[in-house]
Amino acid sequence: MNKISLFFAVCAFCFITADAQAQVRVTVNIGTQPEWGPTGYDRVDYYYLPDIETYYYVPQHQFIYLDAGRWVFAASLPTRCSGYDLYRGYKVVINDPRPWMRHDVYRARYVQYRNCNDRQPVLRDRRHRDDDDQGDDGPGHGRGRGHAYGHYKNHDKHHGDDEDH
Repeated sequence: MNKISLFFAVCAFCFITADAQAQVRVTVNIGTQPEWGPTGYDRVDYYYLPDIETYYYVPQHQFIYLDAGRWVFAASLPTRCSGYDLYRGYKVVINDPRPWMRHDVYRARYVQYRNCNDRQPVLRDRRHRDDDDQGDDGPGHGRGRGHAYGHYKNHDKHHGDDEDH
C-alpha cells in the first residue's frame, strides 16, 4: 500500500511542477509582445512586416532589416522607414528560427499582404482610443459604443419587406 501511495505522490508532484513551468513560459512571452502586435497569439518569436520587408524579433525587441546587402539588428526602424505606421501595417507571425536567412521564401509567401488595407486588431493602440474616459467629448461620446449604440435595436423591423408596413 505504501508503494502505491508513494507512486501517486511522485506522479502528482511531477504533474504540478510541469504545469507550473509551462504557465511561466507563456506568461513571460505574452508580456514581451509590443503594443502594436496583432492579438490572438500565445507565442510569438518574430513578426514579418511585408510592407517594408523587415522582421521584428520579439524577445530582444529588435528590428531586422536588409541594408546594403547585410542584415542589420537594431532597436528602431531605419530612417527610410520613418513614416511607417507599425499599428496599421500588416504583421505576419513567424515562429521559425532566423527567418531572415530564408527571406526569399517569406517574401514570396506573404507578398499578398504588402499594402494590405485589412485592419488587424492590435494588442493595445493608445494613439487611437475611442474608449477613453476623459469626458472630453461630453456625455455619450468616446465610450467605444459607436454611432449605432442603442439606435438600431430591432433593425429588421424598419427595413426589408414593405408589405409588412
